[in-house]
Amino acid sequence: MQENIAHIQAFTALGIGIIIGLGAIGACIGIGIMGSKFLESAARQPELMPRLQGSMFLLAGLIDAAFLIGVAIAMFFAFANPLLARLAG
Repeated sequence: MQENIAHIQAFTALGIGIIIGLGAIGACIGIGIMGSKFLESAARQPELMPRLQGSMFLLAGLIDAAFLIGVAIAMFFAFANPLLARLAG
């Protein structure tokens, strides 16, 4: 029984690391690409910069929110692991 609990906790820790790590990598790559495209478009048409800037910040918030949702799911598994409750029941 203790060995099963240890395995579940170990695999949960690995899963949490993967969720947070891949989410962070994806968010960083997404914001980096978006920022580079914003700078390219602002250099081509400077008169559209205020409109593009608002859209860029909105998208940056959405990208960051998606990452934070992944962190929240990972923390759920870290502190209230439903897999351990199922094993005990």
